[in-house]
Amino acid sequence: MTITSSPLVVSFGEMLIDFVPDVAGVSLAESSGFIKAPGGAPANVACAITKLGGKSAFIGKVGDDEFGHMLVGILKKNGVNSEGVCYDEHARTALAFVTLKKNGEREFMFYRNPSADMLLKESELKMDLIKQAKVFHYGSISLISEPCRSAHLAAMKAARAAGVLLSYDPNVRLPLWPSADAARDGIKSIWNEADFIKVSDDEVAFLTQKDPEKEDVVLSLWHDRLKLLIVTDGEKGCRYFTKSFKGKVPGFSVKTVDTTGAGDAFVGSLLVSVAKDTSIFDDEKKLREALTFANACGAICTTQKGAIPALPSSSDALALVKSKAN
Repeated sequence: MTITSSPLVVSFGEMLIDFVPDVAGVSLAESSGFIKAPGGAPANVACAITKLGGKSAFIGKVGDDEFGHMLVGILKKNGVNSEGVCYDEHARTALAFVTLKKNGEREFMFYRNPSADMLLKESELKMDLIKQAKVFHYGSISLISEPCRSAHLAAMKAARAAGVLLSYDPNVRLPLWPSADAARDGIKSIWNEADFIKVSDDEVAFLTQKDPEKEDVVLSLWHDRLKLLIVTDGEKGCRYFTKSFKGKVPGFSVKTVDTTGAGDAFVGSLLVSVAKDTSIFDDEKKLREALTFANACGAICTTQKGAIPALPSSSDALALVKSKAN
């Protein structure tokens, strides 16, 4: 399949610079040096898609500064359409300091006051790009403040009107919200619009305040418009729920260095599969194959530092799937 014939996935939201300690397992205060890595979940997803041979575009805003231009350069280098990116002359590109604790889990400290991504206006949206998409993908960080929230809602509305599938990965980042309740309310405010949603087990626990292992707890997040709800369970794999079937797909055990971007690699892979063939929502065999491949992509992404540099190619993921099948 040639890349040109791949349907377009448009990813909307934030792109920023992650500063990661050059030594793993230390707190931000203990770190003596940092490595600069491009980040922001929606941008990671856009790069994950192209790395797997799909076609993606990113819509968002960065500062008209060295970091902003560097990020757009990274999108282009990764084959992501960046026509929908604007520059803000008065606000900086967002920064996040991310430390990896001994167990590979992350701790965040953000610098955005306000950052350029928060200042994207509805009038700056490239609507024709959104309307051409097969899938429109977004998170929840773009809902935190105006004018970006209104731009986000307008983009979703335009996508829905054009018959584009809506994909939501809330990507809970509590330090960015005024409070936990504000985060819960904000994330749920657009919940019922999505055609498919991916949440982690931790996010299920946060949103429901109940045990994410329990099926009835997960299903309390189901709504009538949903075609697919995915819960990722880290290295254990994922659970899937559709209107007509449900199940689990086991994950892959790898040597984890950094979990940053693993969920985005998973989502990017799944969106490539969905964009190519929407019958995946009704065909359990196809869905399980796509999720096995997505699990492999997520696992590979944890084996090196940084999100975008660690994103796997199709051949990497296929090799991991085959190695476990034997």
